[in-house]
Amino acid sequence: MNGSSSYETSWADQWDNGPDPVYDYQNRKSSNNTSSAAKYKQKVGEGLGKTKAVASTGMKKVKEGTITGFHWIKDKYHKTTHKR
Repeated sequence: MNGSSSYETSWADQWDNGPDPVYDYQNRKSSNNTSSAAKYKQKVGEGLGKTKAVASTGMKKVKEGTITGFHWIKDKYHKTTHKR
């Protein structure tokens, strides 16, 4: 059995005879940093707006349901106390 060590060539190195690509980090950061940040802020802002609207609608429904529940309990209480 022949073990693989970190000093041997990998599968990719055996089949790829070209040089490794060089990545220019300076140009990448300066050109896309502002545009991607603006896109990200816009998407987050849209998401927060939607979340706020859903939360507001949900709270209105909870408030209406609570009021309806208290009125129902109040009516039941008055019906039982007036029967005497």
